[in-house]
Amino acid sequence: MGLLDIILGRTKPVPPDLDRLFALPSAAVTLEAAASLTPTGRGAVCFASVEGGAFEDVRREVRALLDADAGRGGVRVEVSRDEYGYSWLVSRRGPRELPELVTDLHAVNSAMEGGGFGPQLLCSVVGFRGGEGRDDVRLALVYLYKRGTFYPLCTLPGRHERDNALELQIAALLENDLRIEKDKTRWFPLWDAPGL
Repeated sequence: MGLLDIILGRTKPVPPDLDRLFALPSAAVTLEAAASLTPTGRGAVCFASVEGGAFEDVRREVRALLDADAGRGGVRVEVSRDEYGYSWLVSRRGPRELPELVTDLHAVNSAMEGGGFGPQLLCSVVGFRGGEGRDDVRLALVYLYKRGTFYPLCTLPGRHERDNALELQIAALLENDLRIEKDKTRWFPLWDAPGL
């Protein structure tokens, strides 16, 4: 970063650090102990779709990698496209298999990054539910690939409504476990995201 960047207030973008995903299991312990939120066993990687043979090769490689584990009774994988044209690779495991789910998400992100498709990666999400008598609460911890940060997204089922107070509470709870996104305008509502 040069002097002109400093004077103009420009900042250098934070490079993605996919290993931060491996902090999610310890964050889950904090969530369960402090807020009675437990993992759903579902997670997803969102990416902008790209046409072409190279992208299809990476997508097949990722699918084969995760499907091999599914053949051993592990992960169930599905690919879907949302109403905005983004693709979601959804991984489903048992609720107590969060470390394995995180490994799945890391493998998908790494394969796409290694194939030269890092710029198409948008985010990864891991779902949680429940919380102090509030069975209707759905929480996603969202990893913003291009920012290298997480944010909590709390939605109420059947409505496009967020629980902002709970999001702030969760962010404060997890600030020692995860790198929380400070710019709250980047806490995007991923309504009806696959995997939540």
